[in-house]
Amino acid sequence: MRTLQLHFSDNALPTLNTFLQQTKEARVFRRAQAVRDIVTGQRLQTVSDTLHFTYSALRKWVYRFANQGPQGLLDRPRSGRPPKVTCELEMHLNRLVDQDPLQHGAISSQWSCRELATVLARETGVQLGRESVRGVLKKTR
Repeated sequence: MRTLQLHFSDNALPTLNTFLQQTKEARVFRRAQAVRDIVTGQRLQTVSDTLHFTYSALRKWVYRFANQGPQGLLDRPRSGRPPKVTCELEMHLNRLVDQDPLQHGAISSQWSCRELATVLARETGVQLGRESVRGVLKKTR
C-alpha cells in the first residue's frame, strides 16, 4: 500500500474538531472522525480497520477533505426522484398530530396513520401513504 502524499494545513485539526461538534448526520460524523485520526498521524489501514471503513473509501474521504475542506465530507446530491416529504410537510404533519383529530373530521379521538394521510392530502394537496406518514412520525417522535 502506498503512503498518502498529502500535507494538511495547520488549521486542519481545529477545523475538523469544530466540524465534529456541529455536524448532526451520523455518516458525516464518522467520516470526520476517521479523517481527524489520519490528520493526527494514524495510519490509513489502522483507522479503516478500527472504524470499519474500507481502505478505498477512507482514502477517498481523506483526499476530499484535503482538497475541499469539511464540505468534501458531506454527501453529494443523489440522482433520482426527489423525496415527497419535505421539511415543511414534516413540520405540518407534526403540528397536525398535536391537534385533536375530531376537529378535522376523524371518527375517533386518536389519530391513525391513514387518517393523518387523508387530512394531510386535503390540507396540503400532497398524497402520502400511511407507511410514509408512519415513517415520518417514527423519525421525529
